[in-house]
Amino acid sequence: MRLTFLGTGTSTGVPSIGCDCKTCLSNDPRDKRLRVSVLIEHAGKSILVDTSIDFRQQALTAGIKYLDAVLITHCHVDHVFGLDDIRPLNFRHGAMGVYANEPAWKDLKRIFQYIFQPTHFGGGLPQLIPHTVIHEAPFMIGEELEILPLEVIHGKLPVIAYRFNDFAYATDLKTIPVESLEGLRDLDVLVLDCVRLKPHSTHLNLEEALEYIEILRPKRAYLTHLNHDILHERDSKLLPDNVEFGYDGLVVES
Repeated sequence: MRLTFLGTGTSTGVPSIGCDCKTCLSNDPRDKRLRVSVLIEHAGKSILVDTSIDFRQQALTAGIKYLDAVLITHCHVDHVFGLDDIRPLNFRHGAMGVYANEPAWKDLKRIFQYIFQPTHFGGGLPQLIPHTVIHEAPFMIGEELEILPLEVIHGKLPVIAYRFNDFAYATDLKTIPVESLEGLRDLDVLVLDCVRLKPHSTHLNLEEALEYIEILRPKRAYLTHLNHDILHERDSKLLPDNVEFGYDGLVVES
């Protein structure tokens, strides 16, 4: 399995507009963070998690030419406002499956009403095949890629973490319910939310993320959804040997 970090930044991205902090002025490419998204490739299948607001730029950089499916974690701007940019892939390959939980579909259909309740005739609309995911109800894409949706909590919002065989991706969360913890054990790779060093009301900070990693004990863990509080080279010294900060363009294989 191959995981590519398309974006590892928080909702504002890094650098943040108008900011002259050390991270935002950094020349280290690992401190340049588009909004969060990952590409999963396995057994000939390509799966995108979240159509981030930067999806067009990410797809061009990563050379994405085809997707078998899009998985949505939740319907916040930074995670879904690139949905319209799947259209060039539709033009070449037709409709694609999009997977989300019921609360996300409710908001997606409201925000992107023009897709689901078109008021004009002609081309130019994203072509989606909607699928509703349910906590702990696994599904397959292809014959070798099993995906397990697991509910985590982002403030009061249920967000879907996804497990792909022995990889898992869990962004935008403050707490992981006990039953979801069980679904995140025995992992080779865990990608986990970590917005900053100091506490946050709806996201994990570094201390909380490391506590969950200690509980779950994946072989390797990567932290994502990073804001400009985290300076990659400086703060990497705070991490255990099996934990790294993700960065845009990083590829992880197993």
